[in-house]
Amino acid sequence: MLITGGTGGLGAQVARHLVTAHGVRHLLLVGRRGPDAPGAEELRDELAESGAEVTVAACDVADRDALAALLATVPADHPLTGVVHAAGVLDDALVTSLTPERLDTVLRPKADAAWALHELTEDLGLDAFVLFSSVAGLLDPLGQGNYAAANAFLDALARHRHRHGLPATSLVWNLWAGESGMGGGTDPALVHRLAARGTPVLTAAEGLALFDRALTVDEPVLVPLRLDPSGTRIPAALRDVLPAAPRSAPAAGTVPAPRPAETGGPDGLLRRLAGLTADGRERHLADLVRGQVAEVRQSDPGSVDMDRGFTELGLDSLAAIELRNRLGAATGLRLPATMMFDHPTPADVVALLLEELAAELPDAPAPAEPVPGPDGGQPDDAEVRRRLATVPVSALRAAGLLDTILRLGDGPAPGVPPVAGAADAPADRSEEIRSMDVDDLVAAALAGADAGEEQDR
Repeated sequence: MLITGGTGGLGAQVARHLVTAHGVRHLLLVGRRGPDAPGAEELRDELAESGAEVTVAACDVADRDALAALLATVPADHPLTGVVHAAGVLDDALVTSLTPERLDTVLRPKADAAWALHELTEDLGLDAFVLFSSVAGLLDPLGQGNYAAANAFLDALARHRHRHGLPATSLVWNLWAGESGMGGGTDPALVHRLAARGTPVLTAAEGLALFDRALTVDEPVLVPLRLDPSGTRIPAALRDVLPAAPRSAPAAGTVPAPRPAETGGPDGLLRRLAGLTADGRERHLADLVRGQVAEVRQSDPGSVDMDRGFTELGLDSLAAIELRNRLGAATGLRLPATMMFDHPTPADVVALLLEELAAELPDAPAPAEPVPGPDGGQPDDAEVRRRLATVPVSALRAAGLLDTILRLGDGPAPGVPPVAGAADAPADRSEEIRSMDVDDLVAAALAGADAGEEQDR
């Protein structure tokens, strides 16, 4: 059995599995560095202790002549019976950043090597020809256009061999967890993004179990994924495959996290911005950008410095794609894939959003002049009540003030029973609010303000 990338993360896992679970006794492990690869000698000794005869060879499998010379060394009394092509190299970049060199870096060890293996073994009567493909060629590749193309080629090659009666199985893997290889040092943010897509990373045990199952199925391309319907950003290609995740009821007295449909989406954002001053619009969009950056980073929004570069904040090209998609969904704008590079700080992105949304918004209202009291100073409670009583609830909502007023009204409105759990967490007062008239709403707001003043004293 020949395994490309045989001393790397996935290749080594498969080599151990073939020896211990399948009883394979002759292995040819091929890699660019061969015996000089880290851990190669230890792996060979480990497999030898399990009863296998192992050869570790250095070979550029994409070099047809070099591969032919290597295959010629396989002894006739132990002929080659199978191939597992697990080799691969990553060089992630946006499509606009790809160069011929970056394409070759990824395509050569994956696609070119697969074609050389196909041509040089098609007459050997193999029992298995397994290609390690990737879900990057099937779903949104998240900044891996070159890697997606290489793996799509593997899937096409498997179908080609299958049509010609040759053994072929292309396994469209998601990321495997591991300490070495392409999954080594996996970024926690990447793990989070994959889980959000409903495709969490595979453990080695899960991957090997799926590998065994796949070898029993007579199909050229299989997708051995671990799927999770609770993902929050499941790609369209998986929505018909994954069942809808059940929604758990929120605990008493708590307010569930708002979903996009509940916050009004882009239309709701425009309505909120329409009633704000220019400064208010900038602050609102800054909060939006800060929150989305924090989600991508898996950090607290308060830790996002709006004037620091995205790369300083730890966002790579994959995170840039996710941030662009998130902000596009929230604003309804078609933001460029190069957004993070053309506008390198969160503050720059806020300026971009203000510019792009300007055509959709009316002129910003002027900041309100302070309302003088009877003596020319600050207005008293009676004056505030009189003014607020003339403001419809719909106007407060359109101006983006309703949530603020409700947060001030921690206590129940007169005649309204307390909300369960209000002492421990913010209560969902939506039903209560709908039953309030203007006087009740104003009373609730002033009650909260009075309580705040009492605490200050």
